[in-house]
Order: sequence, then structure tokens, then C-alpha cells
Amino acid sequence: MQQKIRTAVSSEMSPTPSDIDIELLALDLTSCTRCAGTLENIEKAIEIVRPAAEAVGTRLNVTRIIIDSEAQAARHRFISSPTVRVNGIDLAFETRESRCDSCTTLSGSDEGTSCRIWHYRGEEYTEAPVGLVVESLLRVLAGQRSTETAPVAYEGVPDNLRRFFAGKAAGQGSASQPRCDESEQSTCCQPQAKAECCGPSVEENSCGCR
Repeated sequence: MQQKIRTAVSSEMSPTPSDIDIELLALDLTSCTRCAGTLENIEKAIEIVRPAAEAVGTRLNVTRIIIDSEAQAARHRFISSPTVRVNGIDLAFETRESRCDSCTTLSGSDEGTSCRIWHYRGEEYTEAPVGLVVESLLRVLAGQRSTETAPVAYEGVPDNLRRFFAGKAAGQGSASQPRCDESEQSTCCQPQAKAECCGPSVEENSCGCR
């Protein structure tokens, strides 16, 4: 006697997506070791998942966004650096941070700048772990919705980021200001003298700070 076997389809399943969009939002991708390391781990995770994605016709797209102002942070609902989002959903559903020496140097803030730390399988990381990114991509690829608790509502740009942007802007402004009085400015012509008097960003083919 033949029996009909019914396959239960979970309500938490969705069709296989044609695209998976991975966003990396960061304060810096050159000097910040946490941000640069997270980008490197994202690229490693993509190489691991790519064969499976190609087999089902899914494209993996990566977008890098440098957040360089408070207004841009608010526009992207950015609360901690680095932030990784997969199809618009944050990879981390909680915000944990620790002092970041790289971004503290960039901002020049006396209070320092904190960047994200990641918790994965009982361990703490300063860069998004490859395994965490791989698991997230595979869930989306399989059409599974996240079972994590939804993140809290956005409450604006955190003070930590406000201090970073303010400190960085102040540092850039002071670097462009002459460091000697007007009588000395007209006589500084050699590159070393100009750098000491006017700052490093002044043209070298003329005398003075203009």
C-alpha cells in the first residue's frame, strides 16, 4: 500500500534571492584596523559562499560606504563602526564596543573613539568573523529568515560618533592654518620651511602660505 508523504514547508522560508547585497559601513578603510580587517573577512566569506551562490544563480554584491559626517551617519542609521548589513539587515543585533586606537588617532579626541566588537560562538573579535558572515549569507541563500531578535529603534547618532566627526573636522581645520605669523609667512620658500610654517598641504612652488 502506497502512502502519500507530505513535505512540510516552513513559513520562515523564502524563495532563493537573485541578489544578496552586502554593505560595509565604516569610518575608515585605510587606517582603521577593525574596518579594514572586517572588509578582508567579508571578501574571504564571499569566496567561500560564491560556488553555492553561483549554483543557484544568486549574485553577491558588495558595497563599501565611508561615513564621514554626522549627517551621513544619520542618513544611514549608522551607530557603530564597522557595520555589516546583508540585504539591509545588520549582521550584529546588539552594539558592543571598545576603544579603537586607530580611530582615536584619526579623530584626535581626548575621550577616544570606540569601535564595534563582535561576539561569535563564545569568543570576542575586533573584526567581523569570517564564520559569522558565511552563516548569514548561507541563511539568506537558503531562503531562511533570521530568527534573531529585531534590533532596537534608531535613536540618532551616538555621542561616540559625534565626537569622532567633531574631532576629525577640528584636526583638519587646524592642519590647514598657518603656524607662524604673517611676517614669517612671506619668507618661507623651501619645502621644509613651508611645511613647518604653513602646514604640509601648501603648494611648494611659491613663497608664503597662499
